[in-house]
Amino acid sequence: MSNIYDIVIIGGGPAGLSAGIYGGRAKLKTAILEKGTVGGMAATTREMVNYPGFKTSTGPELTKAMADHAREFGTEINKDEVKDIDLNGEIKVIKTKKGKEYQTRAIIIAVGSQPRLLNIPGEKEFRGDGVSYCATCDAECYEGLHVVVVGNGDAAIEEAMFITKYASKVTIIVIHDEGTLDCNKLSAEKAFKNDKIEFIWKSVVTEIKGENAVTGVTIKNLKTGIIQELQTDGVFIYVGMVPETGFLKGKVEMDERGYLSCNGLMETSVSGVYAAGDVRTKYLRQVSTAVGDGATAAVAAERYIAEQESFRNYVLNSDKPILMAFWDPVVQESLDLLSVLEKTVADHGDAVNLIKIDMSRTKMIAQKYNVSKVPTVLYLQGKDEFTVFDDENCIAKLDAFLKRNI
Repeated sequence: MSNIYDIVIIGGGPAGLSAGIYGGRAKLKTAILEKGTVGGMAATTREMVNYPGFKTSTGPELTKAMADHAREFGTEINKDEVKDIDLNGEIKVIKTKKGKEYQTRAIIIAVGSQPRLLNIPGEKEFRGDGVSYCATCDAECYEGLHVVVVGNGDAAIEEAMFITKYASKVTIIVIHDEGTLDCNKLSAEKAFKNDKIEFIWKSVVTEIKGENAVTGVTIKNLKTGIIQELQTDGVFIYVGMVPETGFLKGKVEMDERGYLSCNGLMETSVSGVYAAGDVRTKYLRQVSTAVGDGATAAVAAERYIAEQESFRNYVLNSDKPILMAFWDPVVQESLDLLSVLEKTVADHGDAVNLIKIDMSRTKMIAQKYNVSKVPTVLYLQGKDEFTVFDDENCIAKLDAFLKRNI
């Protein structure tokens, strides 16, 4: 069992690194699997000015500090790509491209999402040096400069308007005929009225040019075939995002775009599997929100592992029948029930073990037995053989039940 990890985090961006910090600090055996550059998309950002507490930083500097922090707490960071995953059972199994197999009690999915690329010359070469996919991250770098935006959906138009707070001019390249945008009508009306925004219609960008940084783009008119060059200081590309969840299809619940669905504890549809950062369905995808997700997922995973351990030790391995009392510190009726239960157990010569489950802190066991209200008492004769007492006369009924069965 020593080779089994407590937590394996798939993805080494800010969400994964944050989870690694919290997992390692909790003294859990933790590993991060990252197929590319540690730091994810954030590591490609040349200047970062909106991460709390850091007035100016670079993506590589900030994410390196996160990785170093995680390693200091004992978290492994391994360069490898996940190819298959088995989420059945208490111990999950992860298989990688390098042929390694990781067994783990909990998994945090933090693979993020990647911008859909134009796949044109210059795009990859100038990424981080004039090519960007995040206005919130990089718009301030273009104070007083000219910027090109590619795309015409909600994200493209709304981000273009945000960029006008800094840039002197924003040119939007639109594939459609004049006046037609894919964004919502309100955003379109605002963009048309913005004096800093100009549109080039029926066109696509075919090349991004520059030397050490972007200096211009080549644009092709789809109707006439005419090619023109436009000088610009930066290119923001918004033609969609793609979550990297292909290896999870059919195994974890996700939306139609492939983003993972989870609750406030970052729990997915599979017990012991969590999602954090840009890979999950969420309102805002930023480094600051990703690290919060990672912290939440790791703490939730820690509690899940503790619950599993307690369940195994005190329930599955018990040599006596179990009385499991579900209570909540804010429900007085459940508090009163606990003291009565202690006397009831004593009256029966301690022939049963009493386990108290605080529903405000522990969810796994309650979900396992479909307990949704407090107070509720379960009498367990085995792992899956139990009787439920949850009405106002549960103590009297339980007492009578114990007299008949013990």
